[in-house]
This record gives sequence, C-alpha cells and structure tokens, in this order.
Amino acid sequence: MPFEAGTRFGPYEIIAPLGAGGMGEVYRARDIRLDRTVAIKVLTGALAADSESRQRFEQEARAIAALNDPHICTLHDIGRQGELDYLVLEYLEGETLADRLGRPPELPLNEAIAIAIQIGEALDRAHRAGIVHRDLKPGNVMLVRRTSSSSVPDVKLLDFGLAARTSAGRPPSLDASLSATLGPSMVATRPPTAAAGSSFSGTVQYMPPEQLNGDTGDHRADIFAFGCVLYEMLAGRKAFEGASVVTVIAAIMSSEPPPIATLQSAHPLIDHVLRRCLEKDRERRWQSIGDVTGELRWAIDHPILVPVAATGPRPSRAGRVAL
Repeated sequence: MPFEAGTRFGPYEIIAPLGAGGMGEVYRARDIRLDRTVAIKVLTGALAADSESRQRFEQEARAIAALNDPHICTLHDIGRQGELDYLVLEYLEGETLADRLGRPPELPLNEAIAIAIQIGEALDRAHRAGIVHRDLKPGNVMLVRRTSSSSVPDVKLLDFGLAARTSAGRPPSLDASLSATLGPSMVATRPPTAAAGSSFSGTVQYMPPEQLNGDTGDHRADIFAFGCVLYEMLAGRKAFEGASVVTVIAAIMSSEPPPIATLQSAHPLIDHVLRRCLEKDRERRWQSIGDVTGELRWAIDHPILVPVAATGPRPSRAGRVAL
C-alpha cells in the first residue's frame, strides 16, 4: 500500500510517490542526515518474505553498488523497516527513454547514437565487473537533461539490482545471492500477457533467442537487447512486435526486423553495427559492447558520403531529366 508523506524509513522521510512496479514502490524522499533528495524503492513480494533471500539480496546489492559509473544509477544505501526491505537510490529528474520514444518528434540520429553510446559505456563497465544487466529496455534507461546547452541528455541505466553475475570474477558466495534475487526479479518483470506458468522472464521484446530457449545467457544477451533498443530509437518502432507473447517470440526466433531504409542508404556502417547486435547466433553477434560503442563513435565521426552517380544526366531541381 502507498506510504504517506512524512513516513520514515530509517533516516529517510517520504515526500511523494514516484511510481510502482512488480518489485515494489518508488518514492521521492529526503535524507534528513545529509539534507539531500533520494529515491526510496520499497521491495515487496518474495524478497520481503524470506530472511535468507533478504540477506543474499543485500549481498548482491553491495556488489552492484561497486559499479561506480556516471551512467549507472547510484545505490546509496539499503535498509529494513519492519518487515520491508528498501533501497536508497540516486534521485534522478528527467524521463525514461520509453517515455521519450512515446512522444514526437522522433529522436534525431545523432542524438539517438549519443544516447546509445552512453548506454553501451554503462554496460561495458558492468560487463568488465562480471555483471550482466539482463533486463535492458527503454523503460530502464533514464534521460537526465544536462545543465549545459547540449541537446543530448545524460543517460542513467536503472535496475542493476535485477542483474546476474557471469562466472568471470564471481565470488562463490554470490552464486547463492544470484539464485535468491534473480528469480523473484524476473517474475516481477514478466509481461502481463505471459501465462502464469510460463518459464519466460524479463521483457520478451528485448530477449535473445538463447534465453528464450532456456539458456541463462551471458553478456551477449545484453548486446542483443542493446540492438533492440538502438533499433527502436532509429526506426521509431520495436524490432520485434506481435499481438501476443507467442508471436513476439516467434519473430525473435525466426524473423529479422524490417530494414530501416534511410539507415541502409545514408549510414551503412551504423546499419551493419545494428544488424550484428541482433544476430540470433550469439557466436556471430558482437562479443564486446565496448567494440559496439567504438564502431558507433567511428561511424558518427566519419560519415560516409553517398557518391553521386558518375554517368547519366543530372536531374533538374524539379526532379525531371531534360530530353
């Protein structure tokens, strides 16, 4: 149930609700010790029901808090109030990428690529630390308007609390933490159209084929999701769509997203980078998100000029050829 203004969670005082999701409710609050605004995420469901899960969640949260990156939402604190666990997060003013994509005008290409590069930088930082996000989507990307005159917002990647750890550099104790936190988190993000007994989790439109086949996935799953997000920014529609979860899954498993004609003709390198992110075979996909962002930077810094046909008459301004 919603908490009223003035409710205290330790040294944090609730100011107003910000939103709610499958994992709980988020509030704007004030840290009365430091006199700063924070976001409080009150966790519910399975995490709040089991003491061992709570302990493991805290352990995982501490590991994720070590991701000190300007493009990752900072975790300030964790705590417990009565029977409820809560996270204290950096308070961000702005809008999600999902909200931005839902209103006109469409994102200009340069702005979309600048946003994508920032997302890639955050993922690269996480992957180097052995953490896979596993639920990358426009709703988990916050756009924070800069104070400078730049039209490109700062990106903050949200919900690393739902992440999984890869085997690289993973302490054995965190394997148990993963099993405790990942299951409830994935159930919480299941699409509403999924059957109650479905084994699929996360947000289906951004999941790679290997996860739909039951594989837990590795960092290359994030690269596929990154491709889906990039496609959505550039095309103005989702890469894989359907009337139901079943048809979306069928599209991911066996179909290619419709080509973006303007991208193919004017920016073939960006089109190539995008298509390789969306390879269904993860061995053919980009193997490093750092390589992806590097290619995108190069494409923007070195635009390919479409050559004018060397033969044949030049059309007049009216578009007709003089005979």
